Amino acid sequence: MEKTELTFWDHLEELRRVLFRVAISVVALMAAAFCFKETLFSIILAPKNSDFITYRIFTEISRITDIPSISPDDFDITLINTQLASQFLIHMNAALYAGLILGSPYIIYQIFKFILPALYENERRHSLMIISWGYVMFISGVLLNYFIIFPLTFRFLGTYQVSTEVENIITLTSYMDTLIMLSLMMGIVFELPIICWFCAKLGFLSSSFMKKHRRHAIIIILVIAAIITPTSDIITLLMVAIPIYLLYEISICIVNHSCKE
Repeated sequence: MEKTELTFWDHLEELRRVLFRVAISVVALMAAAFCFKETLFSIILAPKNSDFITYRIFTEISRITDIPSISPDDFDITLINTQLASQFLIHMNAALYAGLILGSPYIIYQIFKFILPALYENERRHSLMIISWGYVMFISGVLLNYFIIFPLTFRFLGTYQVSTEVENIITLTSYMDTLIMLSLMMGIVFELPIICWFCAKLGFLSSSFMKKHRRHAIIIILVIAAIITPTSDIITLLMVAIPIYLLYEISICIVNHSCKE
């Protein structure tokens, strides 16, 4: 049986169906996240508490190794709200982000399924690899931020004082904006191997160039890590810089392999 070729309007109709299914899934998951408010915000606000898992791990490491802990034993930071509708709007936004994160595998599947018929066999293989690894790397960057970077950054900035006469009063909006910004930044940074592979395929990048400028890359990585984590301790800086440097070395291997294909 021969396949009938779809017209432009047929493709448009299929795209409409895809977008409709994606929208329904996101709205449904958003509604579910909105209803489970306590659970949602217990996850979002967990890094602000001194008993967060990251702080407990560092405290335990300090106890076992006698190395000074980079996090204080106890700290108490209270978030405030300064606008009438702010908490409700933040609740809506948080539910939307949760819906997008939870529905992202389905969203990616629907989009890939839509473009699949237009790709050749080798293009399908490469596209599936790029999408799958791109998604995994982005989520990895977000998780690294949630468990390491954001807690230590928040602890430092939230407890930092130029004088005991100046008290820190942090708004919920500031907390959420910082968490989302750092999560997005780390997710993008973790796309480095995918970006390097794509540039190598286009002929813009080679493994020899990356090896030759490795020292320059290390300096740039340290600068980026210092910007992402404006803390005063070297340990936090290295916790950000080392994963990014490992991504750079992985990118060299990926570029080298892609050039041989």
